[in-house]
Amino acid sequence: MSTLFALCDCNNFYASCERAFQPSLNGKPVVVLSNNDGCVIARSNESKALGIQMGTPFFQIRDLVECGDLHAFSSNYTLYGDISSRVMRGLAEFAPSVEVYSIDESFLDLSNMLGKDMNAYCRQIKESVLQWTKIPISLGVAPTKALAKVANRLAKKSAKANGVLVLTDPHHITAALKATSIEDVWGVGRQYAKLLRRHGVETAYDFTLKQDAWVKKHMAVVGLRLVKELRGESCLDLDEVSPPKKGICTSRSFGERLTELNDLVEATANYAAKCAKKLRKQKSCAKVVTVFVQTNHFSERDAQYFNSKTIAMPVATSSDLELIHYATLALKSIYRAGYRYKKTGVILKEIVPDNQIQYDLLDTVDREKHGSIMETVDKLTTRYGRDVVKVGTQGLGNSWQLKCERKSPCYTTRLSDLPIVNNSV
Repeated sequence: MSTLFALCDCNNFYASCERAFQPSLNGKPVVVLSNNDGCVIARSNESKALGIQMGTPFFQIRDLVECGDLHAFSSNYTLYGDISSRVMRGLAEFAPSVEVYSIDESFLDLSNMLGKDMNAYCRQIKESVLQWTKIPISLGVAPTKALAKVANRLAKKSAKANGVLVLTDPHHITAALKATSIEDVWGVGRQYAKLLRRHGVETAYDFTLKQDAWVKKHMAVVGLRLVKELRGESCLDLDEVSPPKKGICTSRSFGERLTELNDLVEATANYAAKCAKKLRKQKSCAKVVTVFVQTNHFSERDAQYFNSKTIAMPVATSSDLELIHYATLALKSIYRAGYRYKKTGVILKEIVPDNQIQYDLLDTVDREKHGSIMETVDKLTTRYGRDVVKVGTQGLGNSWQLKCERKSPCYTTRLSDLPIVNNSV
């Protein structure tokens, strides 16, 4: 064994973020709601014990909230994103290489720790992150990333493991694989799970017994890599830098149905600006913008309408000014009066690095000036907060904003939301 990976997973992350600044919620049922407070997207263990399922509509549990038996929060992605970055920075103190896998998961390369007391080291990581961020984490350690996933899942389920499970002994690895249903294996989706069960594969261990040729035939190279990982052969390296996105989309359902073009223009302009910021963050530009609008297809009393428009811009860009301009043109070409719109969205395609732009001899845009403006805007928003500077088309209204009636403060990113300590005693 020459490699060792740890998968660090934040426990019930969104609910834990809400508890971090409201410790009185510890031990109490907490749920976090989706956009527009529609349904449950995160649960504390206490909420799971009440039988609340993922996707449960809020109206079905409103009575529990109103009588105080359940605490519900609107999703606060600004808070979750900031706390996630703090957790990841904390984890980076314990490993030379870290791959941020998702907002609440990361892989650590601990190969340089081979031969040391890994259980004690992981306990130190767990306790330190909890002290620094108030976020509880679980760690699974193994010779491969896929086995680390298996270890992490069992670390969460086992009271004996108490959030840390190290799988380096072959007998322990075999036992862990036998205790893992094939549906719970990282990278095995629903269709592959059905296929494997039809061929007698019920556990991760059963999967490791299949012949390589059979796996490659039915699950291609990706499946072959996975089965080798489960056998202890490391095939997946750490990705320390995420590859640039090939497509970027920003879309939200409105807090209330919109009928007026001006309101749709404001929403679309704001979504285009969000897309532009994502482009600049990964140092890219986009050549094609698509805008779509749609009504609520679940509503039986509303007339239904969906349409989209795609525009190829003369030169790839990441400028708010240009993207808002073309997104607005696209929206106006597909807007139809008389409908109650539920959602609009902006999609960017044909994304290229910002140092590989193909310019147009007839281009009339002062791109150097646009670049300077966007650089200044990004500096201001980083320092003073999102939307401190906006393009006029984005407007000041909020009729289209998401419904967030139970949103907690942005404790870590907004000065006015800082908790106040009462020292008058």
